[in-house]
Amino acid sequence: MVEPFCATWKLVHSENFDDYMKALGVGFATRQVGNVTKPTVVIRQDGEKLVIQTQSTFKNTEISFSLGEEFDEATADDRSCKTTVSLEGHQLTQVQKWDGKETKLVREIQDGKMVMSLTFEDIHAVRTYEKA
Repeated sequence: MVEPFCATWKLVHSENFDDYMKALGVGFATRQVGNVTKPTVVIRQDGEKLVIQTQSTFKNTEISFSLGEEFDEATADDRSCKTTVSLEGHQLTQVQKWDGKETKLVREIQDGKMVMSLTFEDIHAVRTYEKA
């Protein structure tokens, strides 16, 4: 059930995001911008597809996909990934694969907020969003 995710979300809190970006290989300058940027995320359904737009003063991205189907994603930090998003219980799980590597982004609704947990190898980051 994706309906709880379909809203406009504003980043309000971020933990360990710099270490996560560093582990992914994101350069210093891009990390500095990423650490201070407070993106707005718009999640909506468009027919059979789910659309996630991320808007910020740094960069805007949009992905459109069907749940469970792999697609090509160009990330905000310029990685070209094979990505699959699935609904597992009450979690929207996004797995990005590139160059033999893999990261997982898990979004869930907790107390009216969207909490996104990001994991790459042994690095974990958490970004919390409130409805805008």
